[in-house]
Amino acid sequence: MAEIITMPKLGFDMAEGTLLRWAKKEGDTVEKGELLAEIETDKATVEVESHVSGVVLKHLVKEGAAVPVSKPIAAVGKAGEKYEEPAPASAAASEPASKSAEGQAGAEKPVTQSTGQSVNQGKTEQPVDQAAKQPTTKQPDQPTKPPSEGNGRLPAGVRVSPLARKLAEERGVNLETVRGSGPMGRITKKDIEGAKAAGGLPGLKFAEPGPPRPDQRVPLSRLRAAIGRRMQQSMHAAPHFYVTHEYDMDRVMDARAQANALLEGSDEKLSVNDFVIKAAALALKLFPNLNAKLDGDAVLQFGSINIGVAVAVENGLLVVVCRDADRKPLRQISLEVKQMAERVRSGKVQSEDIEGSTFSISNLGMYDVYEFTAIINPPEAAILALGSAQQQAVVKDGQVVAGWRLRATISVDHRVSDGAEAAQYLQALGTYLENPVSLFMQ
Repeated sequence: MAEIITMPKLGFDMAEGTLLRWAKKEGDTVEKGELLAEIETDKATVEVESHVSGVVLKHLVKEGAAVPVSKPIAAVGKAGEKYEEPAPASAAASEPASKSAEGQAGAEKPVTQSTGQSVNQGKTEQPVDQAAKQPTTKQPDQPTKPPSEGNGRLPAGVRVSPLARKLAEERGVNLETVRGSGPMGRITKKDIEGAKAAGGLPGLKFAEPGPPRPDQRVPLSRLRAAIGRRMQQSMHAAPHFYVTHEYDMDRVMDARAQANALLEGSDEKLSVNDFVIKAAALALKLFPNLNAKLDGDAVLQFGSINIGVAVAVENGLLVVVCRDADRKPLRQISLEVKQMAERVRSGKVQSEDIEGSTFSISNLGMYDVYEFTAIINPPEAAILALGSAQQQAVVKDGQVVAGWRLRATISVDHRVSDGAEAAQYLQALGTYLENPVSLFMQ
């Protein structure tokens, strides 16, 4: 009997996906775990694997079609087996209803009234703007052709109001030096007064800037629309509060430089973000209430510490997930995050790459951001926002010296935690960042 492959649900808020491409044609053999199709969700392009082995009997949707979650997309069975789609149960019932609707629609023809408006079932359509049909009235101060250039001061095609011309002659303003602010570049009285106030600037000419760029309406991408919905939901549902802490990063920068020197010649390179991921995960072991979510009238504290890392992609952000970050060495964290980020940017993200985070980190340090606040990634309880690690003047032992500093701001759901706990968490994070050797030993 044929097995049905359905549209997978990738994330708790996913409602549908678009089937971008079939990797297997009808009649092709497919093995369990082999790539069957690529789908696009609100978050990313994801590869769909077949959960059974056999022959692709039929594609149940076409490429480019949007399919709700859990709806069939393909049938896989034995070679030679025939598959017939079940007839829709509502097909027969829908025909009379459609005919009735057509009849009703035919009866609802608009009735034109003497006022020029049309009435349709109580709805009134606005009449055509009659003013648009009236002849255009000339403005009294707008000549239909360029004014005379007999005084030699006004280039051909340049417009000037009579009052502005008279005022320019009285005040000795050279019209060639004046930039008109009126319609079609028309020089007005105000322009002449401004030129006189500025000293006239005789002989000075400015290049015409040309027309401004036209307005452009850019449709929201699926990803940007999804981000908007989730962030609106988060800000509406979760009362956010924010706590900021500044960290001494001298030792982290030294440890990173030493580690990368040992990794010279390889593709590996530790980043400041890798140190923060590890430190944040270890600190969460001490404060499990921040590695949690609101679950009805209780707080569900997650057993695993899965750090979500925001990755910038075209038209938005995606969060990749470093699972069990508290139990992995720094080098493994660094390698996994880089590999997932590359898959996200190349459109080859896997479902496990973007699912299951319990706490998130958003880092804008690469853009020279001093500090910022982030919106919580629902249903999580908190998110950590990182600025740049910057070298600045600091006071040590009574002396002003150069030192590396980094500001981090945690956003927390006030239904789950409070300011004191958030501040204590940031202090615990500091014990690891300011003593980074501990990160290599856990």
